[in-house]
Amino acid sequence: MVVFWTTAFLVLLQKTVSSPNSFVDRSSQNLSSVPPDLPDTTESLDLSCNRITQLRSGDFQNTYLLKFLNVSWNRLEDIDAETFTYTPLLENLDLSRNGLKNLSGQLYLLHTGNLLVLNLTWNKFPTMSLGSEFSRLAKLERLAVGAVNISVGDFENLAKVNLHTLSLSLEDKLEYEAGSLKGVHAHRLQVVFSHSQTMDPDLVSDALMLFVEVELMNLTDYKTLNEQLSKRVEIYTSHLYLNKISITWSELTEFLNVTLHKNIAHVSASDVVMYNLPFRETSVPKTSKMKSFTARRAVVKSFIFSQEAVYNFFISLPVKSLAIVETSLIYMTCPKSASPILHLDLSHDALSDSIFSRVEQQQTLECEHLANVRNLSLADNNLKSLHILSKRFQYMRSLQHLDLSLNSILYDGSSECFWPLGITIMNLSSNGLTESVFKCLPKNLQTLDLENNEILAISSSIFHLKNLSSLNLNANKLRELPACNTFPALNKLLIKSNSLHVPSMNKLETCPKLKILDVSDNPFTCTCSLRDFISLGITSERKYPSGIEIINWPLGYRCSYPEAVRNSNLREFWIPDVLCNVWLLAAAILVPAAILIVTIVALCRHLDVPWYIGMIWQWTRAKHRARIRQVGAEDLVGVEFHAFVSYSQHDADWVHKDLLPNLEGGLRISYHEKNFVPGKTIIENIISCVEKSWRAVFVLSAHFVKSEWCHYELYFASHQRLSRGPDSIVLVLLEPLPQYLIPSKYNQLKSMMSRHTYLEWPQDRVKQRLFWANLRAAIQADLSDAPAEQIQE
Repeated sequence: MVVFWTTAFLVLLQKTVSSPNSFVDRSSQNLSSVPPDLPDTTESLDLSCNRITQLRSGDFQNTYLLKFLNVSWNRLEDIDAETFTYTPLLENLDLSRNGLKNLSGQLYLLHTGNLLVLNLTWNKFPTMSLGSEFSRLAKLERLAVGAVNISVGDFENLAKVNLHTLSLSLEDKLEYEAGSLKGVHAHRLQVVFSHSQTMDPDLVSDALMLFVEVELMNLTDYKTLNEQLSKRVEIYTSHLYLNKISITWSELTEFLNVTLHKNIAHVSASDVVMYNLPFRETSVPKTSKMKSFTARRAVVKSFIFSQEAVYNFFISLPVKSLAIVETSLIYMTCPKSASPILHLDLSHDALSDSIFSRVEQQQTLECEHLANVRNLSLADNNLKSLHILSKRFQYMRSLQHLDLSLNSILYDGSSECFWPLGITIMNLSSNGLTESVFKCLPKNLQTLDLENNEILAISSSIFHLKNLSSLNLNANKLRELPACNTFPALNKLLIKSNSLHVPSMNKLETCPKLKILDVSDNPFTCTCSLRDFISLGITSERKYPSGIEIINWPLGYRCSYPEAVRNSNLREFWIPDVLCNVWLLAAAILVPAAILIVTIVALCRHLDVPWYIGMIWQWTRAKHRARIRQVGAEDLVGVEFHAFVSYSQHDADWVHKDLLPNLEGGLRISYHEKNFVPGKTIIENIISCVEKSWRAVFVLSAHFVKSEWCHYELYFASHQRLSRGPDSIVLVLLEPLPQYLIPSKYNQLKSMMSRHTYLEWPQDRVKQRLFWANLRAAIQADLSDAPAEQIQE
């Protein structure tokens, strides 16, 4: 059966872990019974401030996971023995402020074996007789009870239960029998007095002799306490706490004067209201057995008193540790003689920069009597100037740990600082400090906390902090990592939540001893420059990293830029090597490009692409010139032919078989065999044909440059260019004609071939169609108005 229930509970626990319905609040709903509709995922249930009178056996049968139950401030008078049968995980049970009447009859406790905390205070128990069911609470750590009568033997059923805290809430008319607490095994006894209740001396005596820690709440009877302290030569209690007390100055000083000579090592007073504060100095013993005194949240109800007298009393206490915290202290004096204080805590007060100093004859005198202080905490005060504070502490030669966090401290870098040389740990977090703070730091620092300040950069020109091993720069405005030239011993560097885009690996290489690095929650720019840092983070994931351990990796490291990878985890970000290596990138681009260019050139040469491009370009230019040049009637006066063809007689076959058949269809062509007039001289015929033709076409070949008459025809045509423009001569290269084969007398031909594009006759028949198109476009003109007659052969 036990195995069954255990298995069932474990299964339910797994199904409902982190359930949103685990906490149920049904307080102050005027309930008269436990509601039946409680979710089966309930782990914490608040039924306080209702009018429930009874808990029944089936009230919690569906809440298998219940751990915390608060039924305080109800009208409970009875609880069935089987009420908690179905709540085996119950750890915290509050039944205070009800009407339960018999501590020896709480049988429901037989089913609460896992109970850690039980509160039964402020019920109607006449006696403190705990029933045998309490002996079953083997795991119980905190028990709070209260009764009118406490007698010897009442706690015998707790003899085998090792409590941490036993809390007794006492009635106004308490009857206590001496020795009643001897059967209790608890580390701490908390006694809560009712208003203005007189302290039972036997209870105080038993408390001081049986428990290591004793806490007294709402205490008003300091006379009885002081008497019991004075009577005891040896006291077992080492920690005495006074909580929520009202006390006069005379009662407080008398209490302290008594406890200083007892072996109560630690005294603490919290939520203290003080009355009747002094007008003059109060004497303080020079020696004591007390090690520490703490005052927390102290309030003064006197309006006229000597603040200096009060401060002098506390700072002169002969203890090793003094703490006055969460109190509106505006000043603290300097002891009048050498103080034994080693640990001084004045945090969460209202202290100013004048702390510990005094002014005599317009001269500020620094405190020299706190030379033994090792740890000083002034966190969360009204401190302003780092330079002035260094002067205040300059004579604390033993000071090692200084906490100045949560202030408004500034430093402009213009004044020299005077820190004692022994400071090794310093906390300056949450101030308004800039990078100039590094000019005003103790030289032997080992640990420095500058979190949440206004630091933009760390200059390498500051003096070396040779012993600094831990530096916290979280929540500043740093844009780059600091170089360790200034911190040669740096082992731990924290730069979380700054403005770092790309942590410089070059800077990290200057930190040979760096083992721990935190640069999480920075706005990382995920580019090639970040690859080395990402590799470092991945390396740090190993169980025993040989290099730097990256804190919060990889969850705290995400890309902020560019937008395409925003919020991507750095570990998942990847850029190919070729994009981040200039030489690889150049090779990856240039090699394929070179191969492509060579391939294209080879293909072009193989397919004569340059020839096609040249011919298309010539055709396009010819068409373009024809469009932009407007040929008027006056330009065509005397023009009868589209072209005069000049050629060597050795090339006549090509002219008659190829040239003329492709041009004469629609074009008027003149050539010497057809249009020279007999009886005229050759020169006259050449001049006449050239003048009557819109263009002169010269078929160039090796034979052409050897022909004397061809030379004349070219000569007269070149003169015609002056009136009809440079396009009046069209050169057709029938065969390759190197410049060196052209005689010197053909200097005009050389010049034209070097400056003008000529048409090359292709042997490939496929290319010849484009050749004829170009030639026709070059000599095309509208001769519809030209004379119709032609020169007869």
